[in-house]
Amino acid sequence: MPTMTAAQRREQARVEYDAFLRSCPTNQLLGRLSDKWVGLAVAALSTGSLRYSDLARKLAGISPKMLTQTLRALERDGLVTRTVTPSVPVRVDYALTPLGTGLADLLKAVKRWAETHFDEVREARERYDADSDTDGTAAVPADR
Repeated sequence: MPTMTAAQRREQARVEYDAFLRSCPTNQLLGRLSDKWVGLAVAALSTGSLRYSDLARKLAGISPKMLTQTLRALERDGLVTRTVTPSVPVRVDYALTPLGTGLADLLKAVKRWAETHFDEVREARERYDADSDTDGTAAVPADR
């Protein structure tokens, strides 16, 4: 079997994405998509175009800087479009692209799951905390 050059390995990696590899671009994309604000912004935009100020109100707790960074990243990745309408004041609208709409369905499902199952998660956390040692580490079963 011939040895592959670095260029050949890079080309093969482009063809065979593996998100478990840190150097794979899909790993980096998953990192972006797993960001809380990305998920919430995409879910908010799934109902239609929103102005920056409307998004800021809908995403309670997000700072203006983080909202701007999130929207720029989504625009760069081709998930969101930004439309500037010259007026006084300037109007800026954000909307999902077809690519973003496909992602929105998945992220809305995750959001619904979190809202539906939070009570179970809270109960599991309480059980875990009650079973933990006083130093905050979980008790390990004796058979391990």
